[in-house]
Amino acid sequence: MQILRDVLKQAEENRVAIGHFNVADLVLLKAVFAAAQELKVPVIIGVSEGEREFVGVRQIAGLVRSLREEFDFPIFLNADHTHSLSKAIDAAKAGFDSIVFDLSALPFDENARQTKEGVETLKKINPAILIEGEIGDIGTGSEIHEKALDLSKGLTSASEAKRFVEATGIDILAPAVGNMHGMVKSMVEGETRKHLDIDRIAQIKSATRIPLTLHGGSGTDDEDLRRAIAAGINIVHINTELRVAWRRGLEEGLASNPTEVVPYKILPFAVQSVRQAALSRLKLINKR
Repeated sequence: MQILRDVLKQAEENRVAIGHFNVADLVLLKAVFAAAQELKVPVIIGVSEGEREFVGVRQIAGLVRSLREEFDFPIFLNADHTHSLSKAIDAAKAGFDSIVFDLSALPFDENARQTKEGVETLKKINPAILIEGEIGDIGTGSEIHEKALDLSKGLTSASEAKRFVEATGIDILAPAVGNMHGMVKSMVEGETRKHLDIDRIAQIKSATRIPLTLHGGSGTDDEDLRRAIAAGINIVHINTELRVAWRRGLEEGLASNPTEVVPYKILPFAVQSVRQAALSRLKLINKR
């Protein structure tokens, strides 16, 4: 069975990225797994602190593990945006493959100090676990925003990235390169797209020489995503796009038969809608 570190290395060699999709229920998990299976590409399932609280830390770990073992498929589990060491420890003990230990709201030096401590503690629980650190400002909340936030002052520099990686011993870095969590309404309608600072990505990659994650990938321009991967992005996070697809599919299922009360007759509409959204992004970042 492949481990995440090896899959990341293979993706880098092939100049593609691994899709990371957040889930909060079985509908999303089924849909993302079906899309990855169809394309035969590795996939990372992400669960934020809020999502883990809803689905259960050990429960989602058990579900993902069962899919990996039954189908012998490279599906991995990431504890997304974990803001406390205690919650990170819970995820490590449950068998997660990676953890985003996100202390980016702290001043740089304090973020680095606590992240280093986190890496050391979590590696003692599982030496193979990958720890991701984050610096810069990409906003919060994978939701629909009224207007775009000005995050230009929180962009990550290559020198900061190098210092942070060297100070912490992290395996993966999440920089701020023009990306933003969530989407604005015009992005949902397809009228506008996010754009990335490709030169900054290339500079950070050259300075750090470790895998890079693009958080807040929903609503990003297709060509920008391609160029970002060529510049050194290895993991692309998609959440809000799936949430929008989940709601649209659910509404379609309910509208198709207003008197239906059987969940497994309504929810397949949501599964199909999310599967198409995941498939579209997986095709793009895997050059399919």
